Amino acid sequence: MAQSFDVIVLGIGGCGSAACAHLARRGLQVLGLEQFASVHHLGSSHGETRIIRLAYFEHPNYVPLLRRSYELWRELEQATQRELFCPSQLLLSGPPQGETITGALRAATEHHLTIEELTANAVARRFPGIMIPEGHAVLLEPDAGFLHVERCIEAHQTVAREHGADLRFQSPVRDIHIAQNSVTVTTATETFHAARLVITAGAWTSLCLPTLPVPLVVSRKFVGWFETRNRAYQVDAGYPCFYFEMPHGTFYGFPSLNGASMKLARHSGVEPVSDPTTVDRGCHADDIAPLVEFAGAVLPEVTHTLSQHSVCLYTLSPDHHFLVDTLPDSPHVSVACGLSGHGFKFASVLGQALADLATEQSSRLPIGFLSRQRFL
Repeated sequence: MAQSFDVIVLGIGGCGSAACAHLARRGLQVLGLEQFASVHHLGSSHGETRIIRLAYFEHPNYVPLLRRSYELWRELEQATQRELFCPSQLLLSGPPQGETITGALRAATEHHLTIEELTANAVARRFPGIMIPEGHAVLLEPDAGFLHVERCIEAHQTVAREHGADLRFQSPVRDIHIAQNSVTVTTATETFHAARLVITAGAWTSLCLPTLPVPLVVSRKFVGWFETRNRAYQVDAGYPCFYFEMPHGTFYGFPSLNGASMKLARHSGVEPVSDPTTVDRGCHADDIAPLVEFAGAVLPEVTHTLSQHSVCLYTLSPDHHFLVDTLPDSPHVSVACGLSGHGFKFASVLGQALADLATEQSSRLPIGFLSRQRFL
């Protein structure tokens, strides 16, 4: 016999676990379905760390959501008694007229954010081991830092369960039927009914919603941890996260958490994936070469020795901004997708927005610029 819930959440990684927590705290009967384990490395929410920042160069409209996101991460830390956010500052560097510098200054000006302009010599004094390319401008955001990804997901799942949510893992969905006022979801072994559906399936969104009116592209992203020669790169030594707009792409990285290696990745570029389940998760020379080139130009104490690697999936919208909305003609179905490689920092506030959409079909949060209407 099919079980019934108020709302079903498909995919309980970054955004899905947050949505489950927010919905359950509102007293709804929540079912969360995840095709993999509770915390896994097969999607977009893994790999130890994610940068969180306020001076958002992608668009200043994100800043109010980020302010709320900061508040919610702090609340989640208090609720679970776990450190989720590590303040470490963020160093931004690129051409003075490039997207990174101009966008961050615009966001800082419009929203009265604290940001510091540095010279290359000042960087060398404050952060030994970073070389600023000639002609680059540099900004330092003191209120930025990073989130512990897996801990954040576990914390949201914990809160969801504490408020009665039923979270089921290793439960891939076989069929979704959306009726006028209800949904039916079928797994390999069970069928569930609900009045509302939230889809936070990441790279699998288009498979769950083949009629989604916005085309999404899944891209493979390689992440590497490279051994270091200098313990000054450690987070405990005050080393910042960093983001560089270089001639051959945009790159980011984190201070060393273990004193022995640093996490580096290239944000730019698209390597399309036809099936996220069978993506190549190996390590190849073409994966390593751009990171080695970047480190050679900027991080002289980082070696070419790779200690570990991971493969992440970006789900790209056409304009690389999020899609957070209800479905056309199905207002009881809401979705967050197309996070385009910069969404995890927003997971806490997107969980709140999705809970709003599921219960009220609207939200007081300023998410209008992320609606599907912009693609019409």
